[in-house]
Amino acid sequence: MLTLYDYLDSGNGYKIRLLCALLNEPYRWVEVDILKGATRTSEFLAKNPNGRIPTLQLADGTFLAESNAILWYLAEDSPFIPAERLQRAQVLQWMFFEQYSHEPYVATPRFIKKHFPADSPRQAELPQRLAQGRAALEVMDAHLKNDAFFVAGRYTIADIALYAYTHVAPEGGLDLAPYRNVRAWVDRVASQARHVPLTRRP
Repeated sequence: MLTLYDYLDSGNGYKIRLLCALLNEPYRWVEVDILKGATRTSEFLAKNPNGRIPTLQLADGTFLAESNAILWYLAEDSPFIPAERLQRAQVLQWMFFEQYSHEPYVATPRFIKKHFPADSPRQAELPQRLAQGRAALEVMDAHLKNDAFFVAGRYTIADIALYAYTHVAPEGGLDLAPYRNVRAWVDRVASQARHVPLTRRP
C-alpha cells in the first residue's frame, strides 16, 4: 500500500489526497507536523533529503517527492492525464506554471498570514507576493474565459494542481471576486464526483 507523509493544511499534500480520492486509491496517511520541524529530523530526511511534504512511499519502499511529480505518477494511465502528446505537454505547462508563477504568490501569503505573527518580518513580503498572485490569477481567468478546465476541456491533474491553493487564496489575502471565470472553475472542480475538502482527514 502507498504511504503519504503529509500535513493536513498543506495544499501540496491536498493535491495528492484529492487525486487518491478521485482514483479511489487506498493509502496510509502519516501526518508530519511541519510547524514543529518534523520534516527536518534525520528520520524524515532519510525519506526525502529535501525535507518537504508531501512525500509518497510506494509499495516497494521507494520514496517519491514533489507534489506534481507524485500527481503525474499516480495519474498515469488514468483519465486525469490525456493520451494525446500535445495535451500531455499542456498539462505539464500548467503544472510548471503552478509551481513557478502561482504557488509562491498564492500559497505563501496564506502560510505567512496563518502561521506568522503580525509583527513578523515575513509580513513585509506580502504586498509583492500578493501583486504577483493577482497576476497569476489574471492569467488563469483569461484562459478560463473560453475553457471549462485548463486542458482538453476536461478535468485533469493540471486542474488539481492549480485548485489546491487557488480555492483557499482568500485565506492569504487574495480576493477571488474580480476573477469570475476562476470562481466558476473553482465551483466546477468542487462539484466533481468523489471530491474531498482540504481539511478532511483521510
